[in-house]
Amino acid sequence: MERVIEVITGRERRRRWSLEDKLRIIGETLEPGASVGQIAARHEVYPGLLFTWRRQFRNGKFSPAREPLFLPVETPVHDLAVPRPTVEQSESRNSRLIEIELKDGSRVRVEDGVNLTTLRRVLSALRG
Repeated sequence: MERVIEVITGRERRRRWSLEDKLRIIGETLEPGASVGQIAARHEVYPGLLFTWRRQFRNGKFSPAREPLFLPVETPVHDLAVPRPTVEQSESRNSRLIEIELKDGSRVRVEDGVNLTTLRRVLSALRG
């Protein structure tokens, strides 16, 4: 019969704690009359690590990551004053240019095959 002896020398190092576990343990330390030392012992962590987690929590490190917020944007077309686009031949290339004049006198020249989404963004930026 073989005997196995396990030697326990202390707390295991480099234990990985999930965010939920850290928040739960931090929450226990925030209860009235809570002892950080007792809570640390119960969860087998060093009190210094628990104090570090509490400091990180206060500084917002354990806050959930914010998802980017995208909002729909509509650009009203009636703001444009396009009397009549002038069309001229580009000398560098054999393409036709369209010149758009805005109410404030700004002018934009684009090739006749310009992507409409890109054109809307440029015009919106000029008006803004």
